[in-house]
Amino acid sequence: MPTLTPTLKSTGKFSLNWSYLNAIANGVSAIDLGALALRNLHDARQFVREYGFDLDQPAAPRLIRQAHAEAVEFICQTFLTPEQALLIPAEVRAPGDPLQLLVYASLRGQQVDLRRMWACAVLKVMHGIFYIDNNLKLRHFHAIRSQVFGSLDEVIRSDGERYFLTDGEICLPLLHYDRKNNKGRNSILLKLLQKAAYLAADIFDHLGVRLVFATRFECLLALRALQRSHLLSVTNVDAGRTRNTLLDLDAAKLIFNKYRSRIAASDGYPSELLRQMDAELAEQAQPLTRCDNPHTGSGYNSVQVTVRKMIHVQQLDAAPEQDYDVGFFFEYEIQLMDADSYQRSLTGPASHDAYKKRQVDTARTRVFGRELLRSIAAHTPHS
Repeated sequence: MPTLTPTLKSTGKFSLNWSYLNAIANGVSAIDLGALALRNLHDARQFVREYGFDLDQPAAPRLIRQAHAEAVEFICQTFLTPEQALLIPAEVRAPGDPLQLLVYASLRGQQVDLRRMWACAVLKVMHGIFYIDNNLKLRHFHAIRSQVFGSLDEVIRSDGERYFLTDGEICLPLLHYDRKNNKGRNSILLKLLQKAAYLAADIFDHLGVRLVFATRFECLLALRALQRSHLLSVTNVDAGRTRNTLLDLDAAKLIFNKYRSRIAASDGYPSELLRQMDAELAEQAQPLTRCDNPHTGSGYNSVQVTVRKMIHVQQLDAAPEQDYDVGFFFEYEIQLMDADSYQRSLTGPASHDAYKKRQVDTARTRVFGRELLRSIAAHTPHS
C-alpha cells in the first residue's frame, strides 16, 4: 500500500474554480450555471460514472446518445426558429462522443465561448430528460393513474350527459369536468426547466381534475363534499401548495349563514339563490392574490388543492415475510372554478396559451443564459 504524504503540489496550475465551488457551497441551481469544471475526457468519464451511468455497459452510451438527440430536437422545436437552429455548432449538434460536450461546457476563451454556451444548453436539457426517464413514480404511472381516478370516480358521477359531484347526500351539477390523465413528456420537461429548483422539486400536476361550477358558492360546497368523502383532509392536503384566489371564506361564511335556512327550505336545486349569494359575495369579498407561480396570469381565479394519495404497487423482490404491497405518496391536483373564472381562463393573460408562452420564455432564458440569447438575437435576421 503506497504511503500517503500531505501535499498541495499539483501537476497543473494550482487554482480554484470559484463560480463552480460557489454553486456547490451555496446551492446555485445547475440550470443557472454558465460552465462546468472538467479538464478532459477522463474527467468527463468520472463525472458520468458518478452521475449514474456505467459506460462499460453497452446500454449506457446508447441512452446518452438518445438523450442528446432528444435534447437537441427539443431545443430546436421549443426555443428556436429554423434559422436560429442553424447556429448550433456542428460539434454540439452531432458530437462524435457525447461526453465531449462536458469538456466543451468547461472550456472558456474567446474562441470557444459560443461552443461552451451551446454545450451547456444541451446538457441542461439532457439532465431533465434523464430525470424523467429515471423517475420511479413515472415508471409506475399506470398504477398511479388507476388508483387516483378510481377514488375520484366514486364521487364524480355522470348520467350520460352531465357530470355531478356527490358525497352520497348533496349532488352538485358540474358545468365542465376536465381530467388531466398525464402531462406530456415535452410539457414535463418544459416545466422542469423553468422551475427555480430545477429537478429538486416534483411536478405536481401530472394528474388532476378541474371541476367547474356555475357559482363560487358551489365551489365552497364542493370542498365540503370532497371533505365529507375523505378525498380532502388535513392529513392528505399539501398545505404549502394550496392556492385559493377564488373564495374569501370570511365573507362567504357571513353570507352562507344569512341564507342557510332558505337553502334548506328550497324545493329543487336552488340555482337562483346561489347566484344571489354569489352577487353579494362579489360585493363583500376582499381580493385574493396569493399565487407563487410567476407564470399565472392576472385574473386567473381558482381553488387549487394538491392532494397526497398513497399508491400501492407490487414489489417483485419483497421479503418472504412481507405480506403487503409497497406504498408511496403521489400528489395530484384538484382545481375548482366558477363559470365566470373559467370563461376568463380561456382568453387573455389568464388563458392556458398565454401561461404556456410565459413558461417557454422563462425556460428559454434559463437554458440559454442571457449571453447566448444576445448572440442568437445578433445573428437572427429581423424582418
